[in-house]
Amino acid sequence: MAEAADLTPEDAKLLTLARATRARTQSSQGAAVRDLDGRTYAAARVDLPSLKVSAVQVCVAMAVASGARGLEAVVVFGDEPDDADLAAVAEFAGPDVPVHVL
Repeated sequence: MAEAADLTPEDAKLLTLARATRARTQSSQGAAVRDLDGRTYAAARVDLPSLKVSAVQVCVAMAVASGARGLEAVVVFGDEPDDADLAAVAEFAGPDVPVHVL
């Protein structure tokens, strides 16, 4: 697990977004990603009776739906990402994208 002090300034901004989104929604997981154009997407876990999606998966879906070509970094705050989260990141952006879990 990473420490906040280990993040680059740009990734620290992602942590701020993930943390604020998690707090605002009172969710167990917040995430934020930065795409290859520098745009950021932040989301919280969705846990409805008819829809359950992790914060990471929501962020990846938003980036894809916005036309992003890939990701530079992912920050997850709260519940750790599961295999499906990591697979979504790797499938969309490749295996070398850093995923920081705090």
